[in-house]
Amino acid sequence: MISQIEPNATARKGVAPIYHVKVVLVGTKPPIWRRLQLPGDANLGWLHPILQVAMGWTNSHLHQFRTREASYSDPSCNEDMGFGEQPDRNEAKATLMQVLPDKGARLRYEYDLGDSWEHLITVARILPPDPAASTTALCIDGARACPPEDCGGVWGYVELLQKLANPKHPEHKSMKQWLGGPFDAEAFDVTKVNHWLGKLKWPRITTAQLRKVLMGRDCYDE
Repeated sequence: MISQIEPNATARKGVAPIYHVKVVLVGTKPPIWRRLQLPGDANLGWLHPILQVAMGWTNSHLHQFRTREASYSDPSCNEDMGFGEQPDRNEAKATLMQVLPDKGARLRYEYDLGDSWEHLITVARILPPDPAASTTALCIDGARACPPEDCGGVWGYVELLQKLANPKHPEHKSMKQWLGGPFDAEAFDVTKVNHWLGKLKWPRITTAQLRKVLMGRDCYDE
């Protein structure tokens, strides 16, 4: 669920540094990860759909970004729970340069607040501005498939893989039916990821635009 996202008003095309970040799905062994190239003036609202496409998620749940200082989310999806907590900041008003100012800086991205898929985003390199890379995201490398949605978080995913690997397990057949097709935990295709990343617009990505890209990626017809 994404509102229309505006670019940082102070940023000018082609003058922001280029970031290389590593995204690791916390708790997965062996790790599920992606290495991405991103414009430094990209806001976190734009980063959310990039992560959805690159990791393999389907944008079916809420999400949140966190640093040591603050939490960020889409304000259109926030709900006041009445506990007096400080509301999240607007993710569309925070850029990579602001929340990840230096090499080694870290940002956490949680997707599906029930299953709690937590991603650790670490700055690997900060490169000089490059107009050719100033409005796009690129997946440089990665490993392993995204877990299926709604499988119960990291521990549920471990159990799912164990059941799939053991034809004698009493839930082996039902898990295969639940998945609706074959599942290869080691599969990762960087060319395919970049094909669909290339269809995400700069500087605004709407819910409808992201849905269209994800459905194309996952071979569904609208």
